[in-house]
Amino acid sequence: MSKKALSILMRARMKPNDRTNISLSPIPLANATSQMQQQQSSRQNESPGEGNAVPNDSGNSEREFKRVRASMHSAISMNKTEVLDDVLNNFSEGYFSLSHENRRKLLLVLAREYDLNRSQVRDLIKQYLGLEPPVDKTQVSGSEDEGLFSPFYRIERNLRHALQPVYEVLFERLNTHPGGLRILSILREDVLTILAEENIASLRALDSYLKEKFVTWLSPAALELHQITWDDPASLLEKIVAYEAVHPISNLLDLKRRLGIGRRCFGYLHPAIPGEPLIFIEVALLKDVAQTIQEVLWDSPPIPENEATCALFYSISSTQPGLAGINLGKFLIKRVVTQVKREMPHISTFATLSPIPGFMSWLLSKLAASQTPLVEGDNLSLSQAEGSSSTFYENILKPEEEEALMSLSKDIATGKNGMDLMFNLLTSTSSKWIHSPELRSALKAPLMRLCARYLLQEKKRGKALDSVANFHLQNGAMVERINWMADRSEKGLSQSGGVMVNYVYRLDHIEEYAHSYFSNGEIQASSDLHRFVDVTDTA
Repeated sequence: MSKKALSILMRARMKPNDRTNISLSPIPLANATSQMQQQQSSRQNESPGEGNAVPNDSGNSEREFKRVRASMHSAISMNKTEVLDDVLNNFSEGYFSLSHENRRKLLLVLAREYDLNRSQVRDLIKQYLGLEPPVDKTQVSGSEDEGLFSPFYRIERNLRHALQPVYEVLFERLNTHPGGLRILSILREDVLTILAEENIASLRALDSYLKEKFVTWLSPAALELHQITWDDPASLLEKIVAYEAVHPISNLLDLKRRLGIGRRCFGYLHPAIPGEPLIFIEVALLKDVAQTIQEVLWDSPPIPENEATCALFYSISSTQPGLAGINLGKFLIKRVVTQVKREMPHISTFATLSPIPGFMSWLLSKLAASQTPLVEGDNLSLSQAEGSSSTFYENILKPEEEEALMSLSKDIATGKNGMDLMFNLLTSTSSKWIHSPELRSALKAPLMRLCARYLLQEKKRGKALDSVANFHLQNGAMVERINWMADRSEKGLSQSGGVMVNYVYRLDHIEEYAHSYFSNGEIQASSDLHRFVDVTDTA
């Protein structure tokens, strides 16, 4: 094994998120919480011997919190630019040393005490409402008439300034500070961790403001599109191995294959976080749109690149949890399409082979809820349940699907009815249905039809319920095809019963499709998809 290969392997095993061995490590709050719990458990299991004092960390922790709070205040209020870098360094180092609870306390102080001055905003609004504008602005011509609007312009300017929270100063200063963008990303990751546990209005406002800042700072013009190859430094390649979130990279041969002939990997780099892609996408060059992930990851050798007509996006992964909700993927896909089209004009199809992460969760909830009437009364027949007043019940199987399931041998599948049987098979820890042609045949029709319904009809706030579907649809893709037994991995089976979906980006219609989806939630889909869903299915 080469030194480079060994280096990638060892670095990837460390995982970038596990920074416990790095000095001044920027450990996100979720990781910090886990480490604190382990340390507390370890201390509880130690029996201090005679003469061994158990250290009292509370006093040190409080002093550290006050020190970091003071450095944060200085970073916001100080005007001496010659020492500002030192102050920002002190704050950054101090923040990363804080415990879970102290980080939470500090972020709440930042959100509440360094917010905007609402008394000032209210006074300015009162002043503004007290002004009497000229009757007709179109009649204003001379400089003296223009002066009538001066009070409006002045108060509007003051209002814009007053509506900026004080913590904006900290964000802007950190953004221009070396390493500051990474610090802000980890800070927002901590904020999101807290908000996942508790909805705090002031902290949600801070998160919204910081997110808007990230959108501005990470505009496409500020990002570099980089093609990642085996020739890149080991430090970059190990991040690809560690952060691959869709189809884990199993070994160095797998990594080399994904970066070799017939494959491409592109990432967005930012000068403030050198050597680490913020997001990256993996592409396979194929003759046709692949129907299974096995074709992409395992089949070899790849076809000659000059014979390829399809660029298939099969994985897109973000490396920064603190950038959640910022759609860098939209710009990345468009840039990659442009790049591939320029280098290989013979590529005419741009498609994806995508997971459906929410399908099985949605389906199992439907199957479980459908059994509610049967739990409430053992003697309640299926026809009676359908006519009952229960709001939970929905018969999601067609008669022929029910019949196919119930005709299965009792030796391989059991259930009170088709939905109960289907639920038992899909929740079996052994996933025995995947190994039985008879079970797969009985499950294929309902799973494919219900998957099409899930993708095309199940929505939240007018948009696709599935997160991956929503991502590609808002970027201007259409749903082209769903594929049976496309991902037989444990993850693929648990997320979507092994079904995967092809989204296609038709270059002449990307903007049109994106606009129709954004405006009224309209989902573009092929006729093959629509044939799975008929008028008897409910939206």
